[in-house]
Amino acid sequence: MEAALIIFALMVLFTFLGLGVYATVKVVQATKRGVDRTITQARRTVEDTTLRAKSFGQVGVTGALAQLRLDLRTSMRATEQALQDGVRADASLHESIALFERLSAHGRELDDELKRLEQDPDRGRIAERLPDLRERTGKIKQAADSLRWAARDRAQRFAQDDLSTLSAQIEVESDALRDWQREPVDDLAAAAAAWDAAQANGAAAGPAQAPGNAPVNAPGQPAAASPAWGADRPQALNPAAPAPQYPWQKARRPESTT
Repeated sequence: MEAALIIFALMVLFTFLGLGVYATVKVVQATKRGVDRTITQARRTVEDTTLRAKSFGQVGVTGALAQLRLDLRTSMRATEQALQDGVRADASLHESIALFERLSAHGRELDDELKRLEQDPDRGRIAERLPDLRERTGKIKQAADSLRWAARDRAQRFAQDDLSTLSAQIEVESDALRDWQREPVDDLAAAAAAWDAAQANGAAAGPAQAPGNAPVNAPGQPAAASPAWGADRPQALNPAAPAPQYPWQKARRPESTT
C-alpha cells in the first residue's frame, strides 16, 4: 500500500514538473517571438529611414535605387497589413493572401537585388539596368496596390450593405414603437368619448321619465275619463322597491306603533 502511494505521489510530481517545463518553454518562445518582432520592426524602421534619406539627399543611380526600394517596401507592407486586417472579418481573403505570398517572393527578390546594386561600384552598368528595374518594381507595386484596394473596396461594400440592412431594421422597429405608443392614447380617447356619450344620454333621459303634474280641466269642460281600474293605481299593485341600504348609513328607526 505504501509503495502504491509513493508511486502515485511521484507520478503527480512528475506531471506537475512536466506542466511547469511546458509552460516555461511556451513563455520563452512567446518572449522570443516578441523580441524578434520588435527587432525586425526596428530594423525596418531604420532601413526605411535610411532609404528615405538617400532618395532625398543623393542624386543619380544611388538615389534612384533607394527610391525604388522605398516605393516597393511601402506598397508591399501596406498591402500585407490590409489583407491581414481584412481576413479577420472576411475568410474569402485567404486566396488573396496566398497570391500575395507569391507576389512577396518576387518583391523580396527584387529588393535584395536592388540592395546589392547599391553596393556595386559600376554605376554605368547599373544606369543601363535602371529602366528594367523600374518596370519590374512598377509591376509588383501595381499588383500589390490592386490587391490592397480590392480588399478595401470589398470591406467598404460589406460595411455599406450591413449599414443599409441595419438602417432598414431600425426604421421597422421605430414604426413599431410609434404604433405601440399610439394604442393607449387611442383607447383612452375612445373610452372618454363613450363615457361622455353615456352621461349625455342619461341626462337627457332623466327629465323625460320624471312624473309630471296631473292635467287640469278647463272650466266648463267635462272631466277626462278615468283610466281602467288596473291602470288607475299602479303604486298599489306594484309598490316601489325599497331604497338600497349601504354599510355606511345608519339603521332606520322603526315607526312607533302607539
